[in-house]
Amino acid sequence: MTSVTCLTALLLAAPAPAGAVETVWDLVQKGGPLMVPIGLCSLIGLAVLVERLITLRRRSVIPPGFLAGLRKALAEGDRQKGIDYCRRNGSPVANVFAAGIRRLGESPELLEKHIVEAGQREVLRLRRNLRALSVIASVSPLLGLLGTIFGMIQAFAEVSRSGEALGKTELLAAGIYQAMVTTAAGLIVAIPALIFYHFLVSKVERLVMEIDEMTVNFVDEYAARRAESKSVVAPASENGAAGRGQKAEISGQHAGRGIEAAQAATATTGARA
Repeated sequence: MTSVTCLTALLLAAPAPAGAVETVWDLVQKGGPLMVPIGLCSLIGLAVLVERLITLRRRSVIPPGFLAGLRKALAEGDRQKGIDYCRRNGSPVANVFAAGIRRLGESPELLEKHIVEAGQREVLRLRRNLRALSVIASVSPLLGLLGTIFGMIQAFAEVSRSGEALGKTELLAAGIYQAMVTTAAGLIVAIPALIFYHFLVSKVERLVMEIDEMTVNFVDEYAARRAESKSVVAPASENGAAGRGQKAEISGQHAGRGIEAAQAATATTGARA
């Protein structure tokens, strides 16, 4: 820490040339070769950020009116219409519901299991490329620090080669000034990358929670309809069984009367004989 403080003091003590105005390109050139990978990190991070902001828009993940259209497609009881509707929609929430509709007719537990598996696949797709932002946020400062270390080594080497270390503070300060450029560049790239990484991760989590709530309601609604259909079929089957029992009893009574009549006729014939 003491050496860093001394180096910073030397840097601040170095007077800037009068009238000198440095542009961003001048700073990039002074940063050395490690400014190239730092610049590539910034371009990659910007591309990932723009792509994820477009992909993770709510209307792209959960289109408005999706559930209403799905209920309309399933109103006639045709699963294939619901699957075709989800396939045409193509959104992540549609893919999750399509996996559930394909399993309609199974128990609510199995239906929920397949929906959860489909949801996990969609979560991976939503989080795609986010790790790149995390890597950029971690690597950029390290690249900047490495460039600073190389620059300081070069600065001290120049001072030692001059033969007179004393009175060469301007030369040392100029070298450290150039070396610090890469550290600043690395932090400039890393800080926004880290901020947007956590922002996008929280956005994905909110969308996933909303999709999860929609699927839970869908499974509960399906389970309620399934239970209701079973409660309607059960009394009907009981009534049918009771009707069949009554018919069997009546048939048995008729058969009993027929046997009694046959026995009476046989007895009469035997008496006449």
